Amino acid sequence: MIIGLPKEIKNNENRVALTPAGVAELVKHGHKVFVQQTAGIGSGFSDDEYIHAGASLLPTIEEVYGVAEMIVKVKEPIEAEYAMIKAGQLLFTYFHFASYEPLTHAMIKSNAVCLAYETVERADRSLPLLVPMSEVAGRMSVQEGAKYLEKPMGGRGVLLGGVPGVRPAEVLVLGGGIVGTQAAKIAAGMGAQVTIMDISLPRLRQLDDMMPANVQTEYSSEYNIRKALRTADLVIGGVLIPGAKAPKLITREMLPTMKKGSVIVDVAIDQGGCFETSKPTTHAEPTYVVDDVMHYCVANMPGAVPYTSTLALTNATLPYAIMLANKGWKQACAANAELKLGLNVVEGKVVYRGVSEAFNLPYTPVEEVLA
Repeated sequence: MIIGLPKEIKNNENRVALTPAGVAELVKHGHKVFVQQTAGIGSGFSDDEYIHAGASLLPTIEEVYGVAEMIVKVKEPIEAEYAMIKAGQLLFTYFHFASYEPLTHAMIKSNAVCLAYETVERADRSLPLLVPMSEVAGRMSVQEGAKYLEKPMGGRGVLLGGVPGVRPAEVLVLGGGIVGTQAAKIAAGMGAQVTIMDISLPRLRQLDDMMPANVQTEYSSEYNIRKALRTADLVIGGVLIPGAKAPKLITREMLPTMKKGSVIVDVAIDQGGCFETSKPTTHAEPTYVVDDVMHYCVANMPGAVPYTSTLALTNATLPYAIMLANKGWKQACAANAELKLGLNVVEGKVVYRGVSEAFNLPYTPVEEVLA
């Protein structure tokens, strides 16, 4: 198969979809890989490293799209890329369709095959291609939240861990999944007083057993969230419904009850955000203020640590990319239930129910396109 690796052009997106080591594995399996020049520079990988791994370089993104049967990316195509996508071309990347209707319609119109990292799902309901970036984003959420709590950044001027004689900050984490667990670990390690909420009692029991003493678990309800917001210095939103929009757990009318200068970090922004006042921001302009509450809603948080993120992402995606390249998307998805769930839009048809329901679009069972 001919595989294309374009340079990411989303604002401040420095990741690349495959490391040179990942390219070498695909070449070893007999595939041809075309890499756009400087695609890996932001992540610390030179063109020479890709050439040494067996890739061929192309100077422009248009040429990469033009030659490839499968495009491997990190982020969803942006508007400048829509016209480059060919009918029948396989795109393997994060899409987060349910959060952005224009992208969904553009991919339907393209007649391409869109296989989304975030909905590849194992039998145990885990999301193997979302986990590594969720781990990065969860850990980063506290790092960024701590920074924006500083007075020069517009925050309350609170040190997350406090000092002897001064109470630590209070951190509220919404969601006990990968993002929430990683956020709670980092916040607790920095000395904060942490409350983590979830609607799953079995998950809360697990968290209670594994977390240090400065992390408390609490059942997630509107009443409990409202109560916790009054004292929270930092709120991390990490809820996820695979392939669908995130629920709005904090409404606009709740914000005035929070402390002036407190910070909320919406890691769920890729799926529409879990705060009513959330809107996507960029690394260039990461924050805005509503009702004296700082909002950090960067839609590609792991892009700020591209070396770590690219290595972690390739570790997870490479086995699936090899499977798709070896067998072709149709045979690979028919044979592998995890990959089959990754199919969202196929040759003009919406085959993932969460995307169909988000925008009231006709739904086609995935089995029909695999027949």
